[in-house]
Amino acid sequence: MKYIAIMFLAWLGINQAGRDSYVCRNARIMLFSEAPLEDIAATSGKGTSVYNPATGDLAFSVPIRSFAFEKSLMQEHFNENYMESDKFPNASFRGKVLEKIDVSKDGIYPVKASGVLEVHGVKQNRTIDGKVQVNKGAVRLSSTFNVRCKDHQIDIPKLVFQKIAESIEVKVAADYSKYQK
Repeated sequence: MKYIAIMFLAWLGINQAGRDSYVCRNARIMLFSEAPLEDIAATSGKGTSVYNPATGDLAFSVPIRSFAFEKSLMQEHFNENYMESDKFPNASFRGKVLEKIDVSKDGIYPVKASGVLEVHGVKQNRTIDGKVQVNKGAVRLSSTFNVRCKDHQIDIPKLVFQKIAESIEVKVAADYSKYQK
């Protein structure tokens, strides 16, 4: 995981040891599908993220196989039939928080992040609403947004259409610590 964070720092072009950057190695991502016959929920605590409040640069990545489901058969179908996790092992977002946040001042700040969301190997430009919460130097970023399966070429067979929603709700919560070289 440390190497993923370092890779993100390199991608962000952060020089001078990333002195303005914050890193999260255990972002929590929750998926929820509400469908007529069955609700499906999954959670991962293995997301990684780098956020630089000075530049607004933001990067997230989560291994698809890290999502845990209540039923093992759901998890198997998710990885093999829908997400093709061996072929597309990660989902990611790379972009910028559009608002300038002063992380030296406590508060809750509504933000928008604009960038590229990649799911199932398909990249899509997105602007996603969220909030940054600063409390005594601790930085937390959270967001709830929807991902439409067809936008990322995730095929839902007609046989299971009543069990899987066309749009999946995604909730993200990341607690950051100041990057230490």
